[in-house]
Amino acid sequence: MTTATASQLNPQSIQQISKSSYLNQSTATPAELRAALNIQGLSPSRIETFDIQKKRALAQLRSKTSDIEKYIFLAWLRNTNVRLFYGLIADQLEETLPLIYTPTVGTACQNYSSIFPFLAPPGQPDGLFLSINDLPNLKQIIQNYKPYPQDPSLTPQITVITDGSRILGLGDLGVGGMGIPVGKLQLYVAGAGVDPRRTIPITLDLGTNNQAKLDDEFYLGLRQKRVGDDQFFPFVDAVIEALTSLYPKILIQFEDFSSEHAFQLLEKYQPKKFCFNDDIQGTGAVILAGFMNAIDLAGIPAKNHKILFFGAGSAAVGVAKQLADYFRNEHGMPEDEARGMVWLVDSKGLVTLDRGDKLAEHKLYFARKDNDGKQFPSIASVIDYVKPTALFGLSSQSGAFSEDVLKSMAALNERPIVFPLSNPAYQAECSFEQAMVHTKGKVIFASGTAFPKYTDPETGVVSAPGQGNNMYIFPGLGLGGILAQPANISDRLIYTAARACAHALTKEERSQGLLYPVLPRIRQVSAEVAAAVISEAVAEGTATNEEAINIVKKNDQKALLDYVHGNMWTTDGVHGDISDFAPHL
Repeated sequence: MTTATASQLNPQSIQQISKSSYLNQSTATPAELRAALNIQGLSPSRIETFDIQKKRALAQLRSKTSDIEKYIFLAWLRNTNVRLFYGLIADQLEETLPLIYTPTVGTACQNYSSIFPFLAPPGQPDGLFLSINDLPNLKQIIQNYKPYPQDPSLTPQITVITDGSRILGLGDLGVGGMGIPVGKLQLYVAGAGVDPRRTIPITLDLGTNNQAKLDDEFYLGLRQKRVGDDQFFPFVDAVIEALTSLYPKILIQFEDFSSEHAFQLLEKYQPKKFCFNDDIQGTGAVILAGFMNAIDLAGIPAKNHKILFFGAGSAAVGVAKQLADYFRNEHGMPEDEARGMVWLVDSKGLVTLDRGDKLAEHKLYFARKDNDGKQFPSIASVIDYVKPTALFGLSSQSGAFSEDVLKSMAALNERPIVFPLSNPAYQAECSFEQAMVHTKGKVIFASGTAFPKYTDPETGVVSAPGQGNNMYIFPGLGLGGILAQPANISDRLIYTAARACAHALTKEERSQGLLYPVLPRIRQVSAEVAAAVISEAVAEGTATNEEAINIVKKNDQKALLDYVHGNMWTTDGVHGDISDFAPHL
């Protein structure tokens, strides 16, 4: 490490370091830098290592008595010492992921207006809020978002946007939805090494139809009902236009919009903008990846599967379309045949064209017309009629996969595939324990949220549940998109990400019957997904980054993976003398 002196820091650099949550080293600040910043005596004299700082932060985290307290502590750490936060997350991934995202983020969103003042110090934004009233000044307001010192090379690469209208399975939470884009971008950083300085979490404040929020004295959003479509779509258009005019290469991820709006926005923007919807496409891709591996475990030829979805919202239809695409792409099925392998059940029963009610637009694609006029109002009656090999839950109805339902699936199949995907955990259709008990251990299981391992009371055998965590897909998809810079995120790129995730299992993981890789390998998995996305973008002819294109054309997979890893941000650096700061100022 080269020696540097305080004279190498100009006044602007000193000001940036002293105020930056990115460059902040707290008790690890070297003595010379303390002198340059005139902060001698403002903290104890001991100069600590990064490892000691992480140990202290972990001890503080574990001292909190509730998950929401842990969430607040971690948010404060992220907004005051970025590298310490991500260093802790990297070291304790399995312990901290449920705290920074599901299930704890659901509680955080519900209580966001109450905890907001305690998430970040004054002047440090937790995210960017764009109100319907900001329409005339969107560009300027977007430019106001500078949580870390910026230089011209650090323009934002990715944004996650929500309007808070359908947060997880919790409904309309208005501005409380900010926890979702904040959380998702944390997973981009932790899971794929996207630079935290190049992310923008955005919540659109268009009002809320949640009366409890409107009556809450602490609610921080607009106190009005949600605007109608006549204002919603022009406002979203204006936001997208402002973002892309300021940052032409930015990747836009739509998150937790109402089902109708989610599909309409994706249909409108996917062909012409660099964007995707994680609820529809990311969820579909990660479940497809698990299903690909479940098919092998079930021992049933792909063409013989019958897939039943309980829940018919945007996420369910998104997953169903991904599965139908899989049967077409991998098994050569015609579109009608692939579509016919899927049955949807909503609150009124099996979704059919002749049921007598007006179906939402997004349900029409999978609505059955081969039911001979018969209607099936309950999940039990549909199971008896369809005799499915796989049961997927995206209904947010706790207990929907009852003892009888699970026993029916086990009676129909030697290895029933059961994926209760609703989250948070208390809204899952069944738990891993229930699935194991009522199928007598036969189940091939994956959930949308984490469940504990199950120990068989008779044999003592411990089984681990699969988790269809979108984190296996979207960080690698996003990083691959950022590096390839395709004109848009095509359906084929989404499918490629799913296939790469499915193939990312090691021999050891396959021998254990796992559907997904273990989480501590998430960066390696994300690198493989990103590399596959880059290769597919080049094959499609949509990639525009010449460096990535040239590497792919060499047909050297190791070189491509090295390129991806080389573009992953880490917590290394800025933990030493003054010269370490030069690249960051």
